[in-house]
Amino acid sequence: MQEQQAHELEISGVELAAPAVILCEPQLGENIGMVARAMANFGLIDLRLVNPRDGWPSDKARSAASRAFHVIDNTRVFDDVESAVADLQYVFATTARNRDIPKPVIDAEQAAQEAMAQTKRGVKVGYMFGRERWGLNNDEVALANKIVTLPVDPTYASLNIAQAVLVCAYEWRKGATQNSLPFTLEDADGEPASKDEMNYFFKHIEEALELRGFFRPAEKKPTTVRRLRNIFQKANLTGHEVRIMRGVVACFEKYGVKRKGE
Repeated sequence: MQEQQAHELEISGVELAAPAVILCEPQLGENIGMVARAMANFGLIDLRLVNPRDGWPSDKARSAASRAFHVIDNTRVFDDVESAVADLQYVFATTARNRDIPKPVIDAEQAAQEAMAQTKRGVKVGYMFGRERWGLNNDEVALANKIVTLPVDPTYASLNIAQAVLVCAYEWRKGATQNSLPFTLEDADGEPASKDEMNYFFKHIEEALELRGFFRPAEKKPTTVRRLRNIFQKANLTGHEVRIMRGVVACFEKYGVKRKGE
């Protein structure tokens, strides 16, 4: 029933099936909760636990999940890694240590690209993560198709398990959504100003500055005007912003300088 519920959950903005996340013998409920939160951030929903030390369900995990309850509630528990990956067809083993196992080693971005390519073919994919203290053992790594590692500082290669999941989930989401962002403010103030609007603005501000003796010495006026125009051209003003600027200039023209006490 839980498996069916997990697959029925919608992942906003993504059409591809999300990979599963397998945690091998996680020790702390808090870490499991933070993994669930990281998964929810980037649209992963299938969390599988292999022999969690403190059992399951976990109030500490739920508390640390920060409302990622759809992940927590559909988490499944397995007695061994073989059972946890049994229905998967392509598995990545994440590790920060060199292994005496002849497998391809790729980074998280490459893994995400391969995961998407596999899921487009209908292949079920999973990422396997090890214990907080010492990661995956060699037998577990041997079950994987490829090893995923990160370009960490080799003198301090240990990542919190939720951090490792976050990086992999981020790379997958970035690829699955073609790096689209959830929102943009580019159109907040409307369309870019037309050149006609800009030219009227330039004429307005230059006339106002001329009346106040801004262009001194006079022989440098053409250069100053060009630089002034360039400042506003680089700003890529919208039509609304140009109208605001013209209102500012008109305000100075009408009221001049207002001193304290006036």
